[in-house]
Amino acid sequence: MLSPELLTETLDTTNLECWERERTATPVRVFAVRLHTTGCSLRETQEILRVFGVERSHQAICQWIHQISDSVPDPPEVKPKRVAIDETAVEINGELCWLYTAIDLKSKWILDAELFG
Repeated sequence: MLSPELLTETLDTTNLECWERERTATPVRVFAVRLHTTGCSLRETQEILRVFGVERSHQAICQWIHQISDSVPDPPEVKPKRVAIDETAVEINGELCWLYTAIDLKSKWILDAELFG
């Protein structure tokens, strides 16, 4: 069965009617939906559940995903939304190096900078 540590950050399903009358425990379904939303395919999600001893078809997982799509608000969006990344060659003590920089386009703040020799 699923490890409790994997379910600490999860979807609140207390008031969702779409989870009623299911033979699979709610935490397992929530975990599967979260796996799929992180980029796992239906079959990858199915295989991960199988590792934890849960045998369900990818069609069942697809139904779980579609059941909650209208019941749950969209997740929060990432900030910043737009980032520019640029590189330039610089010479330091006679050695040519590459400087990469990531900048938030809205605030013009430098998010990160890395120098490679």
